[in-house]
Amino acid sequence: MSAKKTTNKAATKTPKAVAKKQQVVKPVRPKAAANPKKQSAIDAAARVLAESSEPMTTRAMIERMATQGYWNSPHGQTPSATLYSALAREIKMKGKNARFTKAGRGKFVAKA
Repeated sequence: MSAKKTTNKAATKTPKAVAKKQQVVKPVRPKAAANPKKQSAIDAAARVLAESSEPMTTRAMIERMATQGYWNSPHGQTPSATLYSALAREIKMKGKNARFTKAGRGKFVAKA
């Protein structure tokens, strides 16, 4: 019967190979300031509602965001429904700390 020979791979590495592995330098990524982040739909909605003096529907917010250049839909089929969901989710999750409140059926207003 033949006996299997087991070797410890960690013990077989030479100090030269270990030193070579430690010298690998990762490339540096450009800073975030060079590429300004796009504004999200919910952040643009907060800006539009803050500028507005009356409650707005999500469809009106989407139109105003597009005309003012704050945010454009990336060719989604129902951006107003997506925005409505995001606003409702923030109100539910953050409660009193949310940036929005419901001001009636389908209408939102920015908190003062």
